[in-house]
Amino acid sequence: MKIAVAGTGYVGLSNAILLAQNNTVFAVDIIKEKVELINSKKSPIADKEIEEYLSEKKLDLTALTDGKAAYKQADFVIISTPTNYDHEKNYFDTSSVEAVLKEVIECGSKATVVIKSTVPVGYTEKLIKATGYKSILFSPEFLREGHALYDNLYPSRIVVSYSKDDEKMKEKAKIFAGLLQSGAIKKEIQVLYPHCTEAEAIKLFANTYLALRVAYFNELDTYAETRGLDTKSIIEGVSLDPRIGNFYNNPSFGYGGYCLPKDTKQLLANYSDVPQNLIQAIVDSNITRKDFIASQVIAKKPSTVGIYRLTMKANSDNFRQSSIQGVMKRIKARGIPVIVYEPTCKEDTFFNSKIERSLDAFKKTCDVIIANRMTEDLLDVKDKVYTRDLYSRD
Repeated sequence: MKIAVAGTGYVGLSNAILLAQNNTVFAVDIIKEKVELINSKKSPIADKEIEEYLSEKKLDLTALTDGKAAYKQADFVIISTPTNYDHEKNYFDTSSVEAVLKEVIECGSKATVVIKSTVPVGYTEKLIKATGYKSILFSPEFLREGHALYDNLYPSRIVVSYSKDDEKMKEKAKIFAGLLQSGAIKKEIQVLYPHCTEAEAIKLFANTYLALRVAYFNELDTYAETRGLDTKSIIEGVSLDPRIGNFYNNPSFGYGGYCLPKDTKQLLANYSDVPQNLIQAIVDSNITRKDFIASQVIAKKPSTVGIYRLTMKANSDNFRQSSIQGVMKRIKARGIPVIVYEPTCKEDTFFNSKIERSLDAFKKTCDVIIANRMTEDLLDVKDKVYTRDLYSRD
């Protein structure tokens, strides 16, 4: 098969590499520097497996900026462009998806388009009706940033959906699922073929449940810290119940990153005329948690607060919506000077706060250092560090 992948973020690049093991793949991106890195067998994003596969594996993969040239010859076009949540519209900004589909149509491509970008519930069916382009599938991704290719090689499940008005597209869905399966190392994979609208709901509800777990254990931690209790002993006792499980239970400064903040808000927007309490509470809880963390730091009356890393999690280069930024903004609003240690940041300031690239200078300058996750780098100044990390893992 010839496959074009629009977008080379975690979703797009991991899919491109997965499929390039057995197919001819064109990775399309508007950023020339990313295209050049991929063609040089270097990863533009932080992901161990992506870096290894690009440098070591035999892949039929070419990156380019000319989308139409790639789409015209493709059997499948995968759209994995970003869809950020628009607070004013209370809706995902899906313009990047529509822009790719417009190019596919304009170049006369006969490809089956597979949307892997996260979209609102009901979006795919509306897009088919609005454009008249019927050969569209929706296939949600369930990836962790920093482990995107690994999660494609060992997927929890594969979901490929089609329009309920076109049952013939189910055969295309099966072909595409087969391509994903053939590239995976794990061979016993549960494959689902729902209609598009149900698949869109699967994605949003799955991520909102993960956000719920983060919020739940964070509120448990807030209670324990406020009452002077041992959070860890409570979590261990709760998590031994097999119905709850000992996973995704490490307290943090809140959920953040590419997916959970925008997906929870989008799901809440989809509930606009549906009774609910819990979904709103999940969104609100994340705000309350950042308020609480900031108040705990401010109560220490620091002269200078250090922010250890802006990245969302270990082995990631993603700053977007990281929870520590929300804490940082609240501390700055109280007039407390803030210095950021972030060696991957190219600028000298971040929201008017100094970026310090020397870890030793950072440690000496700050009398309180806040870290969403503890690290060996900070063990020598542990008495300065404020963190809620109990298990040294994400």
